[in-house]
Amino acid sequence: MSITFDKYLETGNQEIDDQHRELIARVNKLTEDCIPGKEKNVAVQTLDFLMDYTEFHFKDEEKLQEEHQYPLLQAHKDQHAKFVQAVEDLRNMLEEEEGPTEAFVEAVKKNVVEWLLNHIQIWDKQVAAYVQEY
Repeated sequence: MSITFDKYLETGNQEIDDQHRELIARVNKLTEDCIPGKEKNVAVQTLDFLMDYTEFHFKDEEKLQEEHQYPLLQAHKDQHAKFVQAVEDLRNMLEEEEGPTEAFVEAVKKNVVEWLLNHIQIWDKQVAAYVQEY
């Protein structure tokens, strides 16, 4: 379930791409640490580790959009808020269990891995193209 940062995930904005590399590294760590049978505290710490960087990255990305008066800023912020909520829901799901379950692993795949890939390839590439153009 690991993500490889490749040309399909490049936005053309070096700062965003560098941050995406770090974000993907943290998502990959999460997928490694969140397998059924792993200790709950390891998964919780890794989720927190992911969220710390995610919040930093989202603020940076939104600041870039504000500076360039990106017209879809609010919609992009809404997308970020959905991701933050999904990760909080995952954390709550994990707190209710003894550790990562099959359902939790599947939710990580859908709500973190797939969301991130889709977000970068669509939303973030649009931002980078807009910033480069203006």
